Amino acid sequence: MWVFITLFAAACQSVRTAYQNTLARESGFLHATMSRSLYGLPLVSVYVLVCGLWLGWVTLPAGSMFWAAATLCALAQIMATYLMLRVFQSGSFALGTLLAKTEAVLAALIGIPILHNSLSVLAWLGVVIGVLGALVMSVKWKNIKLVHKDTSLVFGLGSGLCFAITSVSASMASHALNGSIITCAGVTLWYVLLLQSIILCGIQITKRRDIFAPFRSNFSLSLKVGALSSLGSIGWFTGFALVNPALVKTLGQLEVIGTLYYSKRRFEEQISKQQWVGGAMIMISVILVVTAK
Repeated sequence: MWVFITLFAAACQSVRTAYQNTLARESGFLHATMSRSLYGLPLVSVYVLVCGLWLGWVTLPAGSMFWAAATLCALAQIMATYLMLRVFQSGSFALGTLLAKTEAVLAALIGIPILHNSLSVLAWLGVVIGVLGALVMSVKWKNIKLVHKDTSLVFGLGSGLCFAITSVSASMASHALNGSIITCAGVTLWYVLLLQSIILCGIQITKRRDIFAPFRSNFSLSLKVGALSSLGSIGWFTGFALVNPALVKTLGQLEVIGTLYYSKRRFEEQISKQQWVGGAMIMISVILVVTAK
């Protein structure tokens, strides 16, 4: 089940990221980051309502870590999205998305002490090959000596770390609730989007001194970003709750297929042989992880 859910999430995120890149260029980083939470919240609200009526509601046990974990998830995801959009400005669409893919191995490392998750040797091999594949696709080898000074690399790796924290903390928050794991994941996502909307809308309204500022810029494109983001997030958060987040994120590397397509077709970027080799490595990593699971 988690495999199909993750593939659905990856497909939605691939298209959403392309739209979000366009939105960032036209309306700025803040609005592009805000749109995925504010415009996605209504759809997620309906989803949680359906889950509650169909699978049962959740309860919050005493001493639960839910609030801390879910709040950390919301803040980390804001930073992750912002940093990835910054990479788009300093590098390319493909570079930004692919560097953020280091989150898979980072999620595995963070999840060991926090979630007490363990991976088999085959799964670890898949995770590592996937991350190496992402790096092969993004690093310019002729500038390898100066790669530590590349702002695209710094922003991309920072985005990957924040996305890893997001996935691990989302899993923690979902498991802190009592009830159907599907509903728990939905409630966690709803709280995360609500908090993000409050924070980002507040910043945008304050900067522009206009209470309707979040709705005045590229409404139709923002709506597309929000809808695709909410669908993808439903898949991601459910996957995080079902299995080790590192496995979900490694399988989610298949998003690279969509990344290459939109990079070439939508933004007219050239795809090199090196990037295709890295993409093949990611495909191998996915096969290893699914087989190991």
